[in-house]
This record gives sequence, structure tokens and C-alpha cells, in this order.
Amino acid sequence: MSSNTIFINYINHLSSDLDRYLSIGILLFGTIGNILNCLALSQRPLRSNPCVLYFLASSIASIITLISGVLVRLLSVRVYILFNSRTIASWLIMLATCDRWLSSSIHTHYRQMSTLKNAQRNIIAAIFLSSVAYVQIFYCYEANLTNAPLQCNGKNTWCRLLINSEFVSITVLIPSMTMFIFGILTILNIRKVTLRPNQSGIKTGNVQIINNKEHPQRLKKSDRYLLLMLLIQVILLTLFSLPQAILNLYNNITLYETESPLNAAINNFILNLFLLLTYVTNGMPFYIYTLSGGTIFRKALRDSVQGCIHKLTGRRG
Repeated sequence: MSSNTIFINYINHLSSDLDRYLSIGILLFGTIGNILNCLALSQRPLRSNPCVLYFLASSIASIITLISGVLVRLLSVRVYILFNSRTIASWLIMLATCDRWLSSSIHTHYRQMSTLKNAQRNIIAAIFLSSVAYVQIFYCYEANLTNAPLQCNGKNTWCRLLINSEFVSITVLIPSMTMFIFGILTILNIRKVTLRPNQSGIKTGNVQIINNKEHPQRLKKSDRYLLLMLLIQVILLTLFSLPQAILNLYNNITLYETESPLNAAINNFILNLFLLLTYVTNGMPFYIYTLSGGTIFRKALRDSVQGCIHKLTGRRG
């Protein structure tokens, strides 16, 4: 028993250190990265693209997520903002995936649906639906709990079951599955677009060869980079979010089972680790865009930074 007690204390101490130091790193790099994202993505050459608008809004939601989830440790209002902003950020990336599918379609009607006006409407709809979905947090969440995996958690069994199920479904599984489906559909669209069209638009087998005037033979360079940025973000978002979703499902299944102090300490450590990993998804977009966005994103970032420097030096002068 003494050795178990020592190990439990070690696990709890390690979990506390993990929460302290990893949180600082995620907050620092994530907030700086998302602010730079906002500067770069708001540049004129990029902001006219609907997919970029989704990226920009998602970066703003990620800043709110990092501040409310990592920096601030308050009551149900913080938790509501945290769950809401995290869901909005993932939904906006999901909508960006749908937008890439529309813009890469061989059908003119679908391509015409990829507009800034529709993107703005979708962003407003995502914010509204997510805000409504988590209203129950004001009733369910309670701070300083002693019989729950986290000190700030659902105040009873049914509240925890509801919150865990809701997080797994609308924040992780539905966006991830939608991103995967529309990512595959976008790749299939690109394969159709890259078919060499003839000038007459004749059917070859079951494939309608598209005339050059109806659709460009290849996606524009900026669209190819946006698609690459999006696909990498979707893959990493899924990889970093699924562990917590799986653990939440496991906790729901074993909700009424009694755990030993050692198992509880290990479970809490894993839960804390997986929870922090989900915040990584909100801090990584800038670094993804910088590495995979090519000269288009890096040029927009450089121009925005130089513009800020010129304004600051101009004011000082």
C-alpha cells in the first residue's frame, strides 16, 4: 500500500506539472501563432477567398479557446466559452473543407456557392448553433468537485454523461467525419478537373469532358495551397482530438464502476494529458500554414508584419 501511495502521489504531482508547464507552452505558441494568422489572413490578396475567411474566423475562435481553456480557471461561464469556441473552431474548419469541395467541383452551380456571402452566413450559423448546444452547461457545471475526474465538471452523473456525449459527437466525431468525407470528395473533384479536356466537350465513356471555358484545367496555385493547408490541419485535428473523445466514451461506459485510487490517479493523468492535446489543435494552425502554405501565405504574413512595423515607426516618428 505504501508503494501504491507513493506512485499515486507521483502521478498526481506529474499531472500537476504537466498542466502547469505544457499549458504555458501551448498558450504562448498558440496565441502568438493565431495572432499572426489573423494578420496574414486579413491581407487583401487572401481575404476575398471564402476558405481564408473560415481560417480567419477559426483562428479568432482558437484564441478564445486558448484563453478560456488554458489561461483562465473560473466557473461555468469560462467552461461555456471554452466548449463553445472549441466547437466553433472545429466547425469552421469543417465548413472550410466543404467550401474546398464546392470550389473544386466540375459543376458551375456548386462552384458558385463558394462565396464570401455564404461563408459569412455559415459562420454566423455555426456560432449560433454552437451557442445553443452548450446552454445546459450553466446548469450542469460546478467547480471544486471532489468526486469527479476534474475539479470543474458536471455536478452529477447525468450531467457528465450529457457533456461528454455532446463533446464527443458535435465537437469531435461529426466534424472529423464530415472533414474526412468532403476531403475525399475534394480529391476526387481535383482528379476530374485534371482530366485533359477537349475543345468540343464530348462524352468519353461515362465521363463528361469539360470545356476549358467552363472550368480551369487545374486549380489555381492559391487554391492548391489552401487545400494542402486544410488537409494537413484536418488530419492533425482528428489525431489530437480523438484520444479525448475515446477516453470520454470509456469513462461513460465505466461511469458506475468503482476505481481504485491508483487507477483513478492514472485515469486523471491520461485525461489531463489528452485534454491538453486538444488545445494543441487550436495552437498549431499558424505553423501548419507557414510550412504548407507556400509563398502565398508567407508573403501575406511578411506584408502584414511589415505594415504593422511601418505604422508603429510612423507614429513614433
